[in-house]
Amino acid sequence: MGIYQVFIYLQLLDLLTTLLGLRLGAAEASPFIRLMMHVGPAAGVIASKVLALGIGGLCVYVNKSYIIRWISYWYGGLVIWNLMVMLAAPASIGG
Repeated sequence: MGIYQVFIYLQLLDLLTTLLGLRLGAAEASPFIRLMMHVGPAAGVIASKVLALGIGGLCVYVNKSYIIRWISYWYGGLVIWNLMVMLAAPASIGG
C-alpha cells in the first residue's frame, strides 16, 4: 500500500475517532482545532482534515513525499491516542 493511501486512511481514522471521542465526552487537545470547532464540532474537525489533505496534496505536488511519510507516523500515534481516550471514557461515563 502506498504512503499516500496510508496518509488518507489515517486522516479518515483520525476524523472518525475524534468525532466519536467528542461524542463520548472527550475534549479536543489542539488549540488550533478547538478554534475551528467554534463553527461546530463536526464542521471544525472536517475542516481540519480538508486542510491536512490539502497540505498533503501540496507535498505531493512539490515532490516531498518524505514529509507525508513522517506525518503519517504522527497521525498513527494520534489515532492510537484517540482510541486510548475513548477506552478511558466509558469508566467516567458509566459512573
